[in-house]
Amino acid sequence: MSVGLISVTSPLKAATAPQSGPIRYDSAARTFRMDAGDVTYILGVAEDGDLQTLYWGKRLRIQDPSPAPRTEGGSGFELPIDVTPHEFVGWGGGLYVVPNLKVSFPDGNRDLVLHYLSHTIRENTLTIKVKDIERDVVVDLIYEMDPATGVLARSARIENRTKEAFTIEEAFAATWNLPSSSDYQLRYLTGRWASEFNLQEQALHPGKVVLESRRGSTGDEVNPWFAIERGAQPDQDTGDVWFGALAWSGSWQINVEQNAANRVRVTGGFTPFDFAYSLKPGQSLDTPKFYGGYSDGGIGGASRLLHRFELDAVVPQSPNRKLRPVLYNSWEATGFDVNEAGQEALAEKAASIGVERFVMDDGWFGKRKDDHAGLGDWYVNPQKFPNGLKPLIDKVHTLGMDFGLWVEPEMVNPDSDLYRAHPDWVLNFPGRPRTEGRNQLVLNLARPDVRAYVYGFLDKLLTENDVAFLKWDYNRNWSEPGWPAAPLEQQKQVYVEAVRNLYNILAELRAKHPKVEIESCSGGGARVDLGVLRYTDEVWPSDNTDPFDRLRIQNGFSYAYAPGVMMAWVTDSPNWMNNRSTSLEYRFLSSMQGGLGIGANLNKWTPEEFATAKTMIAQYKRVRSTVQEGALYRLISPENGSEHSVTESLSKDGREATLFAFLHSSQLGESYPRIYPRGLDEAGEYSIRALDGQLDSRIPQHASGDYWMHHGIEISLRGDFQAMLFTLEKVEAK
Repeated sequence: MSVGLISVTSPLKAATAPQSGPIRYDSAARTFRMDAGDVTYILGVAEDGDLQTLYWGKRLRIQDPSPAPRTEGGSGFELPIDVTPHEFVGWGGGLYVVPNLKVSFPDGNRDLVLHYLSHTIRENTLTIKVKDIERDVVVDLIYEMDPATGVLARSARIENRTKEAFTIEEAFAATWNLPSSSDYQLRYLTGRWASEFNLQEQALHPGKVVLESRRGSTGDEVNPWFAIERGAQPDQDTGDVWFGALAWSGSWQINVEQNAANRVRVTGGFTPFDFAYSLKPGQSLDTPKFYGGYSDGGIGGASRLLHRFELDAVVPQSPNRKLRPVLYNSWEATGFDVNEAGQEALAEKAASIGVERFVMDDGWFGKRKDDHAGLGDWYVNPQKFPNGLKPLIDKVHTLGMDFGLWVEPEMVNPDSDLYRAHPDWVLNFPGRPRTEGRNQLVLNLARPDVRAYVYGFLDKLLTENDVAFLKWDYNRNWSEPGWPAAPLEQQKQVYVEAVRNLYNILAELRAKHPKVEIESCSGGGARVDLGVLRYTDEVWPSDNTDPFDRLRIQNGFSYAYAPGVMMAWVTDSPNWMNNRSTSLEYRFLSSMQGGLGIGANLNKWTPEEFATAKTMIAQYKRVRSTVQEGALYRLISPENGSEHSVTESLSKDGREATLFAFLHSSQLGESYPRIYPRGLDEAGEYSIRALDGQLDSRIPQHASGDYWMHHGIEISLRGDFQAMLFTLEKVEAK
């Protein structure tokens, strides 16, 4: 046995291998302790073999005692199993709370009682094996703790070692248990198309809150993220916060339960709605990963911790990912009416202002002239591009930009050669209507032939063309989620197998074409989660590009996801969404808080607009690394009808703070609120500099971090839809 690996095959047998690293097993107390970042997580094995959560919170000293597992009493109406903080529990023995695993056996039995069997420890990963008290149903509970942030990934592998198939009716990845408290506040994100990532806050009370998507994909109606804070804190940066995010891009469910004793348990995984997974002997099912973390730095600290984890441990190429390039997308300029000459003309204009990536959107393939036809026929339209894509790509390269394409691989129009040849390839119930959304149907990616087709045309496209970027779109939810080609008992597995194949396609494409970057887009932000972010470099939060609306959308987005993966575009004014007119500077500053893109019709810009855009893009490149990689502080929130919004991004080395300030409308001659930066070195000296807008001449050019954070900064913004950008730069000591 190698050093660093501990294996215990009996609950009575002590570990003898050296115990080093962040995970320790106390054989006498039968407890596991994980320490990383500023977090400690402790679980233990009770006398009856149940796994219990014992502690999750701020890091404890190594000499501190660990709490011991215990079984609490109850009444005939509240059995001990329902008040015990289980790590992972089967449905059986009088359980009334949400179980992690519910199984139906061929003989009609549905009782499942899981007890500890053994465990292994390898570096940052703990695997605990639990088994039913009678039947050979074995579950591996997998814990992976990130060394830097203490974010814990939990998942389960359910294995059938019996001699007959059984049906899994519910499968949740993990349960997070919080101590008893009567003042918990729950945050989560809801939305709809063009109004995604709305932050919801509510006090928790005894009962259950269900967050769920039944749509076949993540969904923008509610995002698979939560945060629970103890007490209502006066600002963003104080207080205990526990948070979690489910890494799954299909239908999902998170249950937040608080019992009468004010204990909270959060259980997440596949939604049980319309779900059944038949597991044959020797087969296994892996749940999604359910990430959880803790911060004593308030919801702001929790966000920054999650952002750092995402950028350093989740997204492709982490922790040394590339900065997002400045992008131009041709959609609003040309719609479906794309051709070689028109795209080349746009590319020249984009290059002139400093754009680094040119993306041609919808309309380049098949018989695509509108959204009624062509999806599924992924060949270059010969009328629009008689010589293929190479001349356009070569032109883009000569202009100093790389080239990207829009694709929607998982969909098909009924008016397409693909659908006429393979009408059975879509999700459907035989003999029933096929509901169209945006004039398209959903390909059943669970089918091996569909998976092969989708991978095949994408691989061919990337092999034959020097494409650096794919904007991967997904413009409708599922309907009629049938899989008639599969055996009846396996048809509901479509919810799992389709998403697995999506991930496999993305992984294989990235392995074969490692220089290609991918954006996850789903009619805006309907597929943003830590599952798809494992395979994509950036996400599109919303089709709504109104710069004022975007302040609130981007604010909500930032609670769960890092600005470094968020794309934001500068588009035309008046904006198509609200007919709102704003200055080009305001539009740029709104979009410069993430990955910057330009989607406006450059064919209509004036020379003055080109000059302004060139200046703004240069300013963005100056602060890009701080915005995309730094720590985000929400200084003034745009929520609840606020007239003001201020964000600060602090560079990883703490040497630069970039601040964006926005004003909706001046009223009654009121001054702009004083701005108080966060996170600076109190004793360090910082110089202040306006990149866009003007600072009051009375503001000192240099002052300590203490001064800026506690005295604050007064700026003058007056009028409607005004904004400015300024920086604080640390001065080298002489």
